[in-house]
Amino acid sequence: MYKQLGTYGAWLNPALGNAPRVEYAPELEELGYDTIWVGIGADPVGDMNLLEQMIEATRTAIIASAIINMWQDDAHSIAHHYHRIVDHHGPRLLLGIGLGHPESRDSYQKPYERMVHYVDTLLEDRVPAEAIVIGALGTKTLKLAGERTRGAHPYLTVPEHTRYARELMAPTHFWHPNTRWCSPKTSKRPAGSAALRCNNPYLGLRNYTSNLIRHGFTEADVAGSGSDALIDALVAHGSPEAIYQRVNEHLAAGANHVGIQTFSSEPGASPMDAFRTLAQHRPA
Repeated sequence: MYKQLGTYGAWLNPALGNAPRVEYAPELEELGYDTIWVGIGADPVGDMNLLEQMIEATRTAIIASAIINMWQDDAHSIAHHYHRIVDHHGPRLLLGIGLGHPESRDSYQKPYERMVHYVDTLLEDRVPAEAIVIGALGTKTLKLAGERTRGAHPYLTVPEHTRYARELMAPTHFWHPNTRWCSPKTSKRPAGSAALRCNNPYLGLRNYTSNLIRHGFTEADVAGSGSDALIDALVAHGSPEAIYQRVNEHLAAGANHVGIQTFSSEPGASPMDAFRTLAQHRPA
């Protein structure tokens, strides 16, 4: 039986590197982040060695993949390694799975069918539904996540999408596991290169931009590096209290877990000071 994910999780970008993320994991757990989301990036996850190392480095935290790409990793292999890991360490591995982006592949045909088959294979190989969440954005994939798995973990969305997803998926669980926030040292919108770095390359990926347009934004908003209104909607900034106010908009809209990703003007910089600050000001 899997424990609850907690209200706030920590999301670690693959740009941080593998060894540092293993090093960060025990402190994140001590800081009260019950779930640590591990960004996978473009490469296959293979035998899930990184995820297993992070489980070994922690005591009780849930280690979640974000995401295992259904085009990159065979579902039978993922199920095999899932069982290998949980048989040894207990139910602490959460499989975040998804389709990735059509821009990243030459062949991206019948993606929904691919997703259904992938989920079916995992379940047939005895991976429990509560160990699976889907990186779902659209109506069909959200319904699939609600009907067949523990829930959804969309990325780069706004509270309007969370509200829409909750209505589709109720009464099942729903998570919005990634909201970005900037340094608490400034109450101003991140400007220039920092704002661009925070949002690129995602605004060049049509599954994200199409979803944003469905939930209140225009073609002009998602063009280039994004409008000020879009950046303000996607990126929380200011004091820790202001950050939580923004994060909690997703909870008010129906999410029951939010994974928080920090960002710095220097790629690869440690996120730990930011996570420590947030932990000190976490709402009761």
